[in-house]
Amino acid sequence: MGRRCAYLTMQDISGFVTDAELSLAPMADLGWEVEMVPWRSDVDWNDYDLVYICTPWDYQNDVAGFLDVLATIEGSSARLVNSLDLVRWNLEKTYLRELEMRGAEIVPSLFFSSFDVRRVSACFDAYATGTIVVKPVVGANSDNIFVLTRPLPPDVTDELGRAFVNRPFFVQPFIENVRSEGEYSLFFFGGEYSHAILKRPKQGDFRTQEEHGADILSVEAPAALVETASRVLGVVNPQPVYVRADFVRDAGERFLLMELELIEPALYFRTDPGSATRFARALTRAAA
Repeated sequence: MGRRCAYLTMQDISGFVTDAELSLAPMADLGWEVEMVPWRSDVDWNDYDLVYICTPWDYQNDVAGFLDVLATIEGSSARLVNSLDLVRWNLEKTYLRELEMRGAEIVPSLFFSSFDVRRVSACFDAYATGTIVVKPVVGANSDNIFVLTRPLPPDVTDELGRAFVNRPFFVQPFIENVRSEGEYSLFFFGGEYSHAILKRPKQGDFRTQEEHGADILSVEAPAALVETASRVLGVVNPQPVYVRADFVRDAGERFLLMELELIEPALYFRTDPGSATRFARALTRAAA
């Protein structure tokens, strides 16, 4: 009997695109029995050797409950990847501020604990831009993300107030290349670069998820981008087993970090034939 691995998922994954199944054969080749387990399941995590946070893409609806489950897993005999410490750190986008202090170049970000329309409006001048983006500090799937131009209409102000009445958020300048070029995602397994994609929003949109109509293109990442991503990962401690790093190119041709996803990123195995095997090997090394 092989070692047992739970792929943590959600009760109903319909409506989402996932490549997780492409890693099942490489995992089996390395001696693993893999089971898809919804994170709200009543199971004994000691029955597993490894638990991979795969596709629990509804966790933002119950963050406290999700963290409780992860804490139970980490307290069992199973190895949780990525670790709970990394998940907690990565859960709030304030990690971007920490990475910037460690030398990473990020999309400029201002963080707020409560909504005030005057402070949000002031961000247009702070960034010398006509378009800003407002995002929740804890969020996923482009939920509650607003792209704003001024003046802010009263109905938009009211919607922002409802969305962030008790919810911290941050504001960034809108980087036009998100629409024109797209967003690069680079994947690293076990600290080693694996593959890259370019996510290009559909015409008139800014969201880069394929569930929102974005095109997903397999690309050879520019060497400068791979080097930039490697430098960013070099200041993360502890090192993740898997990571997706999202970048956008600014008007000055710099690659700026938009997000470092260490919890449950889609890994796009279908875009690179060897990526699922590299991932399975990294999981296996982590369980050793």
